[in-house]
Amino acid sequence: MKSLGNLLKSIFKTKTIDESAFEDIEDALIEGDVGAAAAVAIVDELRSVAKKEKIADFEALKEALYRILDSRIKEYDFKLNDGVNLFLFLGVNGVGKTTSIAKLGKYLQDHTDKKVVFAAGDTFRAAAIEQIALHGQRLGIRVVNQQNGSDPGAVIFDAIDSVKAKGEDVILADTAGRMHNKSNLIKELQKIDKIILNKLPKENYKKFIVIDATTGQNGLSQVEIFNEALSLDGIILSKYDSAAKGGILLSISGKLGIPVAFVGTGEKYGDFAPFDKKKYLEGLLATD
Repeated sequence: MKSLGNLLKSIFKTKTIDESAFEDIEDALIEGDVGAAAAVAIVDELRSVAKKEKIADFEALKEALYRILDSRIKEYDFKLNDGVNLFLFLGVNGVGKTTSIAKLGKYLQDHTDKKVVFAAGDTFRAAAIEQIALHGQRLGIRVVNQQNGSDPGAVIFDAIDSVKAKGEDVILADTAGRMHNKSNLIKELQKIDKIILNKLPKENYKKFIVIDATTGQNGLSQVEIFNEALSLDGIILSKYDSAAKGGILLSISGKLGIPVAFVGTGEKYGDFAPFDKKKYLEGLLATD
Protein backbone atom coordinates (compact mmCIF):
# COMPACT_ATOMS: atom_id res chain seq x y z
CA MET A 1 0.00 0.00 0.00
CA LYS A 2 1.30 3.41 -0.93
CA SER A 3 2.14 5.94 1.77
CA LEU A 4 0.09 9.13 1.94
CA GLY A 5 3.07 11.04 0.55
CA ASN A 6 3.35 8.72 -2.46
CA LEU A 7 -0.40 8.85 -3.10
CA LEU A 8 -0.23 12.64 -3.11
CA LYS A 9 2.89 12.58 -5.28
CA SER A 10 1.10 10.54 -7.95
CA ILE A 11 -1.87 12.93 -7.85
CA PHE A 12 0.39 15.98 -8.06
CA LYS A 13 2.29 14.46 -10.98
CA THR A 14 -0.68 13.60 -13.20
CA LYS A 15 -3.45 16.06 -12.34
CA THR A 16 -4.27 19.66 -12.96
CA ILE A 17 -5.65 21.56 -9.96
CA ASP A 18 -9.34 20.91 -10.46
CA GLU A 19 -12.21 19.28 -8.57
CA SER A 20 -11.01 15.82 -9.59
CA ALA A 21 -7.63 16.52 -7.95
CA PHE A 22 -9.27 17.62 -4.70
CA GLU A 23 -11.40 14.47 -4.66
CA ASP A 24 -8.30 12.34 -5.16
CA ILE A 25 -6.50 14.17 -2.33
CA GLU A 26 -9.50 13.47 -0.09
CA ASP A 27 -9.36 9.76 -1.02
CA ALA A 28 -5.61 9.68 -0.35
CA LEU A 29 -6.11 11.19 3.11
CA ILE A 30 -8.78 8.60 3.94
CA GLU A 31 -6.51 5.80 2.73
CA GLY A 32 -3.76 7.26 4.96
CA ASP A 33 -6.00 6.70 8.04
CA VAL A 34 -6.91 10.37 8.45
CA GLY A 35 -10.60 9.42 8.51
CA ALA A 36 -13.50 10.47 6.28
CA ALA A 37 -14.82 13.40 8.36
CA ALA A 38 -11.33 14.86 8.92
CA ALA A 39 -10.36 14.33 5.26
CA VAL A 40 -13.47 16.18 4.04
CA ALA A 41 -12.78 19.10 6.42
CA ILE A 42 -9.11 19.27 5.40
CA VAL A 43 -9.87 19.25 1.66
CA ASP A 44 -12.66 21.82 2.08
CA GLU A 45 -10.13 24.11 3.74
CA LEU A 46 -7.55 23.33 1.03
CA ARG A 47 -10.06 24.29 -1.70
CA SER A 48 -10.73 27.56 0.08
CA VAL A 49 -7.03 28.37 0.54
CA ALA A 50 -6.24 27.45 -3.08
CA LYS A 51 -8.97 29.80 -4.31
CA LYS A 52 -8.01 32.64 -1.95
CA GLU A 53 -4.27 32.40 -2.68
CA LYS A 54 -4.83 31.67 -6.40
CA ILE A 55 -2.66 28.55 -6.17
CA ALA A 56 -1.79 27.27 -9.64
CA ASP A 57 0.95 24.68 -9.04
CA PHE A 58 1.09 21.54 -6.96
CA GLU A 59 4.18 22.52 -4.96
CA ALA A 60 2.26 25.50 -3.57
CA LEU A 61 -0.79 23.28 -3.02
CA LYS A 62 1.33 20.77 -1.09
CA GLU A 63 2.70 23.60 1.10
CA ALA A 64 -0.87 24.79 1.75
CA LEU A 65 -1.87 21.22 2.69
CA TYR A 66 1.09 21.02 5.08
CA ARG A 67 -0.01 24.25 6.82
CA ILE A 68 -3.56 22.93 7.20
CA LEU A 69 -2.38 19.61 8.66
CA ASP A 70 0.00 21.49 10.95
CA SER A 71 -2.88 23.56 12.34
CA ARG A 72 -4.93 20.44 13.14
CA ILE A 73 -2.45 18.70 15.41
CA LYS A 74 -1.01 19.72 18.77
CA GLU A 75 2.22 18.86 20.56
CA TYR A 76 2.08 18.13 24.29
CA ASP A 77 4.37 20.25 26.45
CA PHE A 78 5.79 17.57 28.74
CA LYS A 79 7.01 18.80 32.12
CA LEU A 80 7.13 17.68 35.73
CA ASN A 81 5.84 19.82 38.60
CA ASP A 82 7.18 20.04 42.15
CA GLY A 83 5.96 17.24 44.39
CA VAL A 84 4.61 13.86 43.31
CA ASN A 85 3.56 13.63 39.63
CA LEU A 86 1.20 10.88 38.48
CA PHE A 87 0.59 9.82 34.89
CA LEU A 88 -2.41 7.53 34.43
CA PHE A 89 -2.14 5.32 31.34
CA LEU A 90 -5.35 4.43 29.54
CA GLY A 91 -6.17 2.37 26.48
CA VAL A 92 -7.67 -0.89 25.32
CA ASN A 93 -5.85 -4.18 25.76
CA GLY A 94 -3.16 -4.85 23.18
CA VAL A 95 -2.27 -1.28 22.22
CA GLY A 96 1.11 -1.32 24.00
CA LYS A 97 0.05 0.44 27.19
CA THR A 98 2.28 -1.43 29.65
CA THR A 99 5.23 -1.27 27.26
CA SER A 100 4.69 2.50 26.89
CA ILE A 101 4.79 2.84 30.68
CA ALA A 102 8.13 1.05 30.70
CA LYS A 103 9.45 3.24 27.87
CA LEU A 104 8.41 6.47 29.60
CA GLY A 105 10.05 5.15 32.78
CA LYS A 106 13.28 4.63 30.86
CA TYR A 107 12.94 8.07 29.22
CA LEU A 108 12.59 9.73 32.65
CA GLN A 109 15.61 7.79 33.96
CA ASP A 110 17.68 9.01 31.01
CA HIS A 111 16.50 12.63 30.90
CA THR A 112 15.71 13.60 34.50
CA ASP A 113 16.97 12.98 38.02
CA LYS A 114 13.49 11.96 39.21
CA LYS A 115 12.75 8.67 40.98
CA VAL A 116 10.10 6.74 39.07
CA VAL A 117 7.65 4.15 40.42
CA PHE A 118 5.24 1.91 38.49
CA ALA A 119 1.74 1.22 39.85
CA ALA A 120 0.17 -2.03 38.59
CA GLY A 121 -3.38 -0.71 38.32
CA ASP A 122 -4.50 -3.27 35.73
CA THR A 123 -5.49 -5.93 38.26
CA PHE A 124 -7.97 -7.76 36.03
CA ARG A 125 -5.49 -9.25 33.60
CA ALA A 126 -3.07 -11.48 35.51
CA ALA A 127 -0.35 -11.13 32.88
CA ALA A 128 -0.46 -7.32 33.21
CA ILE A 129 0.87 -7.40 36.80
CA GLU A 130 3.61 -9.85 35.81
CA GLN A 131 4.47 -7.77 32.75
CA ILE A 132 4.87 -4.48 34.60
CA ALA A 133 6.83 -6.26 37.38
CA LEU A 134 9.22 -7.64 34.76
CA HIS A 135 9.73 -4.21 33.22
CA GLY A 136 10.39 -2.79 36.68
CA GLN A 137 12.95 -5.48 37.38
CA ARG A 138 14.76 -4.88 34.09
CA LEU A 139 14.83 -1.11 34.55
CA GLY A 140 15.49 -1.01 38.27
CA ILE A 141 12.16 0.74 38.87
CA ARG A 142 10.09 -0.05 41.96
CA VAL A 143 6.62 -1.50 41.34
CA VAL A 144 3.63 -1.11 43.66
CA ASN A 145 1.20 -3.97 43.10
CA GLN A 146 -1.37 -6.15 44.82
CA GLN A 147 -2.88 -9.53 44.01
CA ASN A 148 -4.69 -10.20 40.77
CA GLY A 149 -8.32 -9.08 41.14
CA SER A 150 -7.56 -6.40 43.74
CA ASP A 151 -9.26 -3.01 43.61
CA PRO A 152 -7.21 -0.92 41.12
CA GLY A 153 -8.07 2.27 43.02
CA ALA A 154 -6.52 0.78 46.15
CA VAL A 155 -3.29 -0.03 44.27
CA ILE A 156 -2.96 3.58 43.07
CA PHE A 157 -3.94 4.94 46.51
CA ASP A 158 -1.14 2.83 48.06
CA ALA A 159 1.33 3.90 45.38
CA ILE A 160 0.74 7.60 46.12
CA ASP A 161 1.14 7.10 49.89
CA SER A 162 4.24 4.97 49.37
CA VAL A 163 5.89 7.44 46.98
CA LYS A 164 5.19 10.35 49.33
CA ALA A 165 6.65 8.41 52.26
CA LYS A 166 9.82 7.46 50.36
CA GLY A 167 10.37 10.90 48.79
CA GLU A 168 10.05 9.61 45.23
CA ASP A 169 8.80 11.75 42.35
CA VAL A 170 6.83 10.15 39.53
CA ILE A 171 4.16 7.44 39.41
CA LEU A 172 3.34 5.80 36.10
CA ALA A 173 0.06 3.95 36.69
CA ASP A 174 -1.41 1.20 34.54
CA THR A 175 -5.17 0.66 34.16
CA ALA A 176 -7.40 -2.08 32.76
CA GLY A 177 -8.30 -1.87 29.10
CA ARG A 178 -11.45 -3.95 28.94
CA MET A 179 -13.93 -2.49 26.45
CA HIS A 180 -16.73 -5.06 26.52
CA ASN A 181 -18.70 -3.03 29.05
CA LYS A 182 -18.33 0.69 28.48
CA SER A 183 -20.36 1.86 31.50
CA ASN A 184 -18.40 -0.34 33.94
CA LEU A 185 -15.10 0.82 32.47
CA ILE A 186 -16.06 4.48 32.78
CA LYS A 187 -17.34 4.02 36.33
CA GLU A 188 -14.12 2.28 37.36
CA LEU A 189 -11.90 4.96 35.80
CA GLN A 190 -13.90 7.78 37.37
CA LYS A 191 -13.44 6.13 40.77
CA ILE A 192 -9.65 6.01 40.23
CA ASP A 193 -9.74 9.63 39.05
CA LYS A 194 -11.51 10.72 42.23
CA ILE A 195 -8.99 8.89 44.44
CA ILE A 196 -6.05 10.58 42.69
CA LEU A 197 -7.59 14.06 42.83
CA ASN A 198 -8.16 13.64 46.57
CA LYS A 199 -4.48 12.91 47.09
CA LEU A 200 -2.60 15.07 44.55
CA PRO A 201 -2.89 18.60 43.13
CA LYS A 202 -4.75 18.61 39.83
CA GLU A 203 -1.74 20.04 37.96
CA ASN A 204 0.40 17.07 39.06
CA TYR A 205 -1.98 14.50 37.58
CA LYS A 206 -2.15 13.78 33.83
CA LYS A 207 -4.09 11.19 31.84
CA PHE A 208 -2.44 9.69 28.77
CA ILE A 209 -4.18 7.42 26.29
CA VAL A 210 -2.11 4.94 24.30
CA ILE A 211 -3.19 4.39 20.69
CA ASP A 212 -1.79 1.72 18.36
CA ALA A 213 -0.69 3.45 15.12
CA THR A 214 -1.93 0.48 13.09
CA THR A 215 -5.53 0.48 14.38
CA GLY A 216 -6.82 3.12 11.98
CA GLN A 217 -10.15 4.79 12.71
CA ASN A 218 -10.93 2.45 15.62
CA GLY A 219 -8.43 4.60 17.49
CA LEU A 220 -10.73 7.62 17.31
CA SER A 221 -13.68 5.79 18.88
CA GLN A 222 -11.39 4.45 21.63
CA VAL A 223 -10.16 7.95 22.46
CA GLU A 224 -13.71 9.33 22.46
CA ILE A 225 -14.84 6.76 25.06
CA PHE A 226 -11.89 7.38 27.40
CA ASN A 227 -12.07 11.15 26.89
CA GLU A 228 -15.75 11.07 27.82
CA ALA A 229 -14.83 9.31 31.06
CA LEU A 230 -11.81 11.33 32.13
CA SER A 231 -10.99 14.30 29.86
CA LEU A 232 -7.61 13.22 28.48
CA ASP A 233 -4.43 15.31 28.63
CA GLY A 234 -2.28 13.63 26.01
CA ILE A 235 -1.85 10.87 23.45
CA ILE A 236 0.94 8.31 23.15
CA LEU A 237 1.18 6.72 19.71
CA SER A 238 2.62 3.21 19.97
CA LYS A 239 3.90 0.89 17.22
CA TYR A 240 4.64 3.80 14.91
CA ASP A 241 7.31 2.78 12.42
CA SER A 242 7.82 2.91 8.67
CA ALA A 243 4.90 0.52 8.08
CA ALA A 244 2.37 2.52 10.09
CA LYS A 245 0.64 5.46 8.47
CA GLY A 246 -0.26 7.34 11.64
CA GLY A 247 -2.83 9.59 9.96
CA ILE A 248 -5.20 8.77 12.83
CA LEU A 249 -3.48 11.48 14.89
CA LEU A 250 -4.88 14.15 12.58
CA SER A 251 -8.36 12.77 13.12
CA ILE A 252 -8.04 12.56 16.93
CA SER A 253 -6.11 15.74 17.63
CA GLY A 254 -8.10 17.68 15.04
CA LYS A 255 -11.51 16.61 16.34
CA LEU A 256 -10.89 16.41 20.08
CA GLY A 257 -8.01 18.88 20.49
CA ILE A 258 -5.92 16.43 22.54
CA PRO A 259 -2.17 17.01 22.10
CA VAL A 260 0.26 14.22 21.22
CA ALA A 261 2.88 13.60 23.89
CA PHE A 262 5.12 10.68 22.84
CA VAL A 263 5.69 8.25 20.00
CA GLY A 264 6.89 4.65 20.36
CA THR A 265 8.80 3.47 17.30
CA GLY A 266 10.18 0.02 18.10
CA GLU A 267 10.62 -2.84 20.54
CA LYS A 268 13.46 -1.45 22.67
CA TYR A 269 12.99 0.77 25.72
CA GLY A 270 14.87 3.56 23.96
CA ASP A 271 12.54 3.49 20.93
CA PHE A 272 10.44 6.26 22.41
CA ALA A 273 10.59 10.03 22.12
CA PRO A 274 8.55 13.21 22.61
CA PHE A 275 6.24 13.83 19.67
CA ASP A 276 7.81 16.11 17.05
CA LYS A 277 5.03 17.56 14.88
CA LYS A 278 7.36 18.76 12.11
CA LYS A 279 9.05 15.36 11.85
CA TYR A 280 5.68 13.59 11.96
CA LEU A 281 4.16 15.68 9.17
CA GLU A 282 7.29 15.36 7.01
CA GLY A 283 7.12 11.59 7.52
CA LEU A 284 3.42 11.51 6.69
CA LEU A 285 3.97 13.42 3.44
CA ALA A 286 7.31 11.77 2.57
CA THR A 287 7.78 10.11 -0.80
CA ASP A 288 10.05 7.28 -1.92
